[in-house]
Amino acid sequence: MVFFTILLFAIVLIPTLIVMIPKSDTYTEENIMEVTVDEEDIEVSQLNVFVERSDSGEVEEIPLEKYVASVVASEMPAEFEMEALKAQAIAARTYIVNHLLHQEEEEKVVISDTTEHQVYKNDDELKATLGSDYHWKMEKVNEAVKATKNEIITYDKQPITPTFFSMSNGYTEDAKNYWGNELPYLKSVESHWEEKHPDFTEQIVFTLDEISSKLGVSLQAGVSIPIKIVRTESNRVSELTIQDKTFSGREVRDMLGLRSNDFSIKQKNEHLIFTTKGYGHGVGMSQYGANGMAEEGKGYKDILTYYYQDVEIETITEAAPALVAK
Repeated sequence: MVFFTILLFAIVLIPTLIVMIPKSDTYTEENIMEVTVDEEDIEVSQLNVFVERSDSGEVEEIPLEKYVASVVASEMPAEFEMEALKAQAIAARTYIVNHLLHQEEEEKVVISDTTEHQVYKNDDELKATLGSDYHWKMEKVNEAVKATKNEIITYDKQPITPTFFSMSNGYTEDAKNYWGNELPYLKSVESHWEEKHPDFTEQIVFTLDEISSKLGVSLQAGVSIPIKIVRTESNRVSELTIQDKTFSGREVRDMLGLRSNDFSIKQKNEHLIFTTKGYGHGVGMSQYGANGMAEEGKGYKDILTYYYQDVEIETITEAAPALVAK
């Protein structure tokens, strides 16, 4: 009787156990495609950026995504909305990918760590800059970078030059008005989100002697200074004529260290008062505008396709396969 009971138990239980044992993974076509994507990600993650440090002259080799995280932490406040940080991460990644892609194949591309290219700080420098907020800020930045991994901005299937700046004057600027180059994705658009910011305007007072020295003009006290201003459609100064000498708005901004080239001028006795709106060259994505859009619920793709016209968001492997293959 015991023998028959054991036999019956084996007949019923063993098939059940076989069904419960999970099947081993099989290499279906779907699984093979997933493995291929992972391998592409690995190839992209092996891209390195060579940065020449402005203080020491030494060259640091940094993995692409780590470099992007540093640029975001260095260029945009981590207090900004996550979607704005994601937009900044993609802009930073696009900038360096575009830069790497257009170098000679045999060159080792070395870039600066300043605004000449993009601001980069290593971990020690970020810890010193961010202080006690370093950990939570870098966690937030890294989350934005990871969420947009490998994504870049393209126009006509090519990575763009994704210029960005701090704060608009109410509109972004057309690239041709600032740099003289026509770029179809860098057109002027309205950007009103910055106008509520307390630092939207700034006043700087110069003596006539200071203006004379900085601009190379001869201004006399006790008389009204002849000033003529021509503006672009975005209300930035295209030309300033002062004492029969004409400058571009960009030249005046650089010579006087103004926050932007949207400025007005008032004379008061022996002083000229410059009032500026916004901060930066004005071309491309306004960072404070991006944050304003994010506060209204816009996603990073909405932000990027607003400030850069007729663009798409693609992966590096899609848009720059030659770079990945190097």
